Amino acid sequence: MAQKIQSIRGFNDVLPADSGLWQHLHDTARGVFEDYGYAEIRLPVVERTDLYKRAVGEVTDVVEKEMYAFEDRGGEHIALRPEFTAGVVRMGVEHGLFHNSQQRVWCTGPVFRYERPQAGRYRQFHQLNVEAYGINGPDVDAELIAMSARLWKKLGFTGLRLEINSLGQAEARARYRAALIEFLQRHESSLDEDSRRRLHSNPLRVLDSKVPTTQAIVVDAPSILDYLDADSAAHFDGLQQGLGDLGVDYVVNPRLVRGLDYYTKGVFEWITTELGAQGTICAGGRYDTLVEQLGGGPTPAVGWASGVERLILLLQAKAAELQIPENGPAIVVCSLGEAAQREAAKLAETLRDRFPGAGVQLSVGGGKLPAQFKRADRSGAHYALVIGEAEIAAKQVQVKSLRDASPQETCTWAELPARLESLLSR
Repeated sequence: MAQKIQSIRGFNDVLPADSGLWQHLHDTARGVFEDYGYAEIRLPVVERTDLYKRAVGEVTDVVEKEMYAFEDRGGEHIALRPEFTAGVVRMGVEHGLFHNSQQRVWCTGPVFRYERPQAGRYRQFHQLNVEAYGINGPDVDAELIAMSARLWKKLGFTGLRLEINSLGQAEARARYRAALIEFLQRHESSLDEDSRRRLHSNPLRVLDSKVPTTQAIVVDAPSILDYLDADSAAHFDGLQQGLGDLGVDYVVNPRLVRGLDYYTKGVFEWITTELGAQGTICAGGRYDTLVEQLGGGPTPAVGWASGVERLILLLQAKAAELQIPENGPAIVVCSLGEAAQREAAKLAETLRDRFPGAGVQLSVGGGKLPAQFKRADRSGAHYALVIGEAEIAAKQVQVKSLRDASPQETCTWAELPARLESLLSR
């Protein structure tokens, strides 16, 4: 017996009934990003594995356990992208985009991590990614966070919490790392297995542990804010002032860290209580040394990424309230008879010219009118237009509402465009 064909675990389909939410999210995000002057870029899904090892860090979970990496037929070691920023930097260095210039960019698409699938976390998932290069001060950090706050407002999200922290620069972080290791060693026997493994290789990640016993221990860990260098402390003060000026509420969380090694100075996360354990919907911060680390010149940088699937989960709860339109045609043109089918095809083309974006579907495959109306109703259309031999002779069209009990109307061909314009504007 042949094996049943189905998707790979953690790789999900987006069905026609769901794609309206995805389109609404991307259209809204695009509008917000363009309002702030950020330009769209598009990146390859595959990069050299070494790019992520150099950028993300070889002792991070992403590189150690989650990356889809393999050798291609030419012997090249390549990987499906586990995040966007390394690729954005590679693109900027390769094409000279960062030389004596500022860049504000955004991108979206699938990323890949071999994780345990659960609600809001998949092995192929999608991100919205926004980044700014060549700008030193905390004002652009505040701008990026304010941009995300505006996006949540436009999407109708409420009850989100913004947490911020600073990771300092290399020397300050090294001092803090030593103090943190000393603290954790005193509790090593009580740490969970993953945290014991990270204790010397990546101790800051222990602060981010989701294991309750470890969380209880790190409550008393030293605060990184007590170890900040003067530049990072001034930057963090400026970020807080900027957020206050823009009316963005926040909470300082000295335990907040990021899972990728390239972060420096300010970091932040947006958190919701509506998604259970997967509460972070957006995260980001500064990575001022990454461009130079990957072969470019010294270039300050800051950005954030948001998981689209988690945003979709939040949108699903808001869909009816926000009146997000279903993904389908507004009008279906039905016909009876061969001559009427030909006339219906011409009418559909004319209406697509007149009402771009509305969606005009031609009922094909024949069948009696009740069967055609049933198909039209399943498509999500609001109106069915009917043409038969009698309508051709009289140069008329029947207009039937599929979403309420309004009586069926008869319009002349000349009257139809104005009548449809009135109906579609409701």
